[in-house]
Amino acid sequence: MKDKIALIDSNMLSYVFDSGEPEKRRVCSELVADCWRGNRKFAVSIQNLSEFYVIVTRKITNPIPEKTAKRFIELIIDFEGWSVLSSASRTVVSAIDISSEYRINYWDALLAATMRENSVFSIYTEDGDFRKIPWIKVENPFKKRNSG
Repeated sequence: MKDKIALIDSNMLSYVFDSGEPEKRRVCSELVADCWRGNRKFAVSIQNLSEFYVIVTRKITNPIPEKTAKRFIELIIDFEGWSVLSSASRTVVSAIDISSEYRINYWDALLAATMRENSVFSIYTEDGDFRKIPWIKVENPFKKRNSG
């Protein structure tokens, strides 16, 4: 499994800084630390990094300073253990098709389209919409630990 790259969703990254969710923070911090140690490689999209920034600076219980969020994003961009996925203009059309076909929200469909274009077929998330897409393997690290 370590040789396969998985995308880590915005919610997983955000929990690393969310003091209002201590158990999720612990689990997600372990995942991210595993990447920093070189034990696994994660992908994120530009969309994930943007969503992360908004969530941790405005929406979590104790928002972090913008400067801290920006620095974390810079570290991800610069570290070889993270692969930052970009998308093309036609990704929007693909996302619309995915959204319609699998009846999921557009933003999740855009992420799915970006993943497919970059040959990433696994995602760490707690968002159930991705389970509707047959070519994406969903890893929910909270359920795994609770049912384990």
